Amino acid sequence: MTDEDRRTRNGEIGPAEWLAMNRTGSFDWDLDTGTIDVDKSGLLVFGVAPDAFDGRPVSLIARLDPEERAKLEDVVRQAVTSGEVSYTAHFPIPQADGPPHWTHVQARILRSPDARARRIVGVVRDTTAEVTRFAFVQELEKRREVQTNIVERTTAALSRAVTVDDVTAALTGPGGLARLGADGLALGLVENGSLNIIALSGESLDVLNDLRLRRLDRGLPLAEAVLSGRPRFVSSFPSLGRDFPELVPYLARMDFRAACYLPLVAQARALGGMALFYRGRTSFNADERNLALGLAAIVAQSLQRAILFDEERELATGLQATMLPRRIPQITGGEIAVRYHAAWSGRQVGGDWYDVIALPRGRVGIVVGDVQGHDTHAAAIMGQLRIALRAYAGEGHAPSTVLARASRFLAELDTNRFATCTYAQVDLGSGTLRAVRAGHLGPLIRHTDGRVGQPKLRGGLPLGLATVFGDEEFPETRLDLVPGETLVLCTDGLVEQPGADIDAGLTALSEAISSGPPQAEALADHLSERLWERWGSGDDVALLVLRRSPDPGTPRAPRIHQYIHQADPQGLSDARAAVGQALRDWGMPELADDAELLTGELLVNVLLHTEGGAVLTLEVLPEPVRRVRLSVQDRSSAWPRRRTPGEAATSGRGLLLLDALASRWGVEPRGEGKAVWCEIGPAAVPADAANGA
Repeated sequence: MTDEDRRTRNGEIGPAEWLAMNRTGSFDWDLDTGTIDVDKSGLLVFGVAPDAFDGRPVSLIARLDPEERAKLEDVVRQAVTSGEVSYTAHFPIPQADGPPHWTHVQARILRSPDARARRIVGVVRDTTAEVTRFAFVQELEKRREVQTNIVERTTAALSRAVTVDDVTAALTGPGGLARLGADGLALGLVENGSLNIIALSGESLDVLNDLRLRRLDRGLPLAEAVLSGRPRFVSSFPSLGRDFPELVPYLARMDFRAACYLPLVAQARALGGMALFYRGRTSFNADERNLALGLAAIVAQSLQRAILFDEERELATGLQATMLPRRIPQITGGEIAVRYHAAWSGRQVGGDWYDVIALPRGRVGIVVGDVQGHDTHAAAIMGQLRIALRAYAGEGHAPSTVLARASRFLAELDTNRFATCTYAQVDLGSGTLRAVRAGHLGPLIRHTDGRVGQPKLRGGLPLGLATVFGDEEFPETRLDLVPGETLVLCTDGLVEQPGADIDAGLTALSEAISSGPPQAEALADHLSERLWERWGSGDDVALLVLRRSPDPGTPRAPRIHQYIHQADPQGLSDARAAVGQALRDWGMPELADDAELLTGELLVNVLLHTEGGAVLTLEVLPEPVRRVRLSVQDRSSAWPRRRTPGEAATSGRGLLLLDALASRWGVEPRGEGKAVWCEIGPAAVPADAANGA
């Protein structure tokens, strides 16, 4: 008998020590006799004393839980009956004085030539240490995975933060606390000797609103961490009151059990501090402390970049603001609104600009442009070009000459930049615009009935390039603004949606202009809210809105004005409908049909036989017996002439209709063109009008 056998028989070595020394045993199971032979090591693995084993398989697994025993028996039965040659099983064996021991069985089935199972031989092994170690490693890996996930998600969220507001939004917005693995957060920045709490997130932390801004001293734990440069980990939240009496009134109202106060340091500079609060934690192990310090470092680096960006951006936007006109001159006969929006992303400024220039003879010049690039150089060139263009316009030159000289000026600056712009001279008294375009978006016009048109402006090359390529031709296009119509000029940042064609942006702009309020200031705000903020613009935007004052007439003598473009067939139909509806609204429905018919005849004559659009005016003459007066103005100097059409002729009857339907009609010279007018009536005189009301 060996010494180990003697000691075991005498009780000097218990089962636990045997498991530590001999973790593997073997067995031989005779299926014909139903007995199993297990060596001493195998019996101890099963927790059975060698001298107490009766050779029956059921005695070997008697200590297993019924559920585990049934699983093991099912594995063996399935292997024997299905013709398999081996099986494995892994199960716990309960212990009276501690956690269960895990056991692994690996067996081989020996069969007779007729495939009947005769014996099962195999090994049994105690795997408790392996399972315990695996569980420990698995738990460790799980904790590390959680910590890694916290770092990765926080880093990813902050990597997209550009401004300080972006950083606070990433930490306090949806999912911010979950990314940090905390239940509450306070973030403070050092500003002029004070600690300014710029963000509070988490339930019950609103009680700290009274402490958002205070001098940087050691009276509060976050300020103390900032001043000392050392983190403070608090495992007993109420204990903070002993070290920081000023915090006592707030502690009872804060639903937390632990906290860590972390200084935010970047490049040896204390930027501020961050406090993380926890409800379910009462201690911080080494890994958790390192995680908190790592998060503080990540937040500090992000804040440092954001603070630098905000400072540079404030400087750059201030520089650009000084280059835009500080005051828009007052105009007679209309209203002007301007807007400038800097891009939301990027620290560089752009070269977009607008200007309003007082011109001789009561006219006004309007311009919107964009210098190539998004940097301070573009802004500097913009400032010089704006001043030069203003000077050329103020000298009274024609619009084409103004842009030609501006192009030459830009080319002589010896820069590689070019610029696009649209410039127009406006006479609000007559509503005439002379517009030129240099590689820029053309204007949009909102008519009095809410429709929005895009006049076709012939264009030249961008400023600077036009001179380089020897093509300084900027053809003028004449437009007419009737009273109440609005002209909109903008740079491409207002209509360029990322990933979409610019036509989609122009369509959206047209819809926004049509649905917006009529006043210039209100419409400018409407466009800014609907489009610039909608696109989340990565580009600068300059916007100019010019509205000619409406001319509604008087209650007894109302009038409407409308411009009809030559290339807008729908405008003819809309104009007829507008005339008929106006007469019905004014209480003169009996004249609506004749007025619609004459409107169509007058407009068709202009649109077919001239080279431009027409201005339609409908008004009620304030006479005791009121008449309706229709006037269609065009830019042609050729007067209409009466013809005698044959029976089969399809035209030439317009003046005959005028004679038949109008009380009187005539032709008057108007500036560069003429106006054909007619009067319809009389209409019935309302009682209040007859009484001089």
